[in-house]
Amino acid sequence: MGRPVVHFEIIGTDPAALRGYYGTLFGWNPTVGDATTETVSPPGTYGFINSSEAGINGGIGAGVRPHVLFYVAVEDVEEALREAERLGGTRVLGPEPSAGDFTVGQFTDPEGNLIGVAGPSA
Repeated sequence: MGRPVVHFEIIGTDPAALRGYYGTLFGWNPTVGDATTETVSPPGTYGFINSSEAGINGGIGAGVRPHVLFYVAVEDVEEALREAERLGGTRVLGPEPSAGDFTVGQFTDPEGNLIGVAGPSA
């Protein structure tokens, strides 16, 4: 069995407008707070969407470069990033430990698509 997708993010330059847009479009009710790390979205700009609304947990946040990405669960974020690089991808972020008990990372695949990985903190 492969690794599951556990989180998605929609990042843009106006997160409040995006929260309103997706809230109206899909009936999501984001709870605004801080992202796992400021590298993902500045404090107070990240809208959390719980799995009962979207199927999996997600978030809408702020960033310089608008993008959509998903996070895949892995056992070791550093190992997953190294393997992504070995296979032709490029590390973009991480590992970035969160204030909680997990760590995130991001890479681009050989076509340039941004993908996230998330796993337990060491």
